[in-house]
Amino acid sequence: MADRFTLVAKAGDVPEGGALCVTVGDRKIALFKIDGEIHALDNICPHQGGPLADGWVSDGFVTCPLHGWDYDIRSGRADNGTDAATVVPVRLEGEDVSVDAGPPAAADEVRK
Repeated sequence: MADRFTLVAKAGDVPEGGALCVTVGDRKIALFKIDGEIHALDNICPHQGGPLADGWVSDGFVTCPLHGWDYDIRSGRADNGTDAATVVPVRLEGEDVSVDAGPPAAADEVRK
């Protein structure tokens, strides 16, 4: 199987405690840096499609800017038990941040 990871950013491009939206093909992916570790979610809130990279990041959660739903950045789980945000696998090599450019996987398939 071919490597599906695509270089999308440098680690320094992703603000600590913040987000950076990148595009891979037709997917928008939100990169987050929490305690120096980079995580990624599809940039689409499963509730109403809000851009998660535009949300508020606090204590390892991102709050959707449209309706205030919170998602765990590491697992994608919603704090209210509803649909999870889709986790995107990340690979860090030196300062290079790559994400899995394949089709989105179900949230339960990519838990870290």
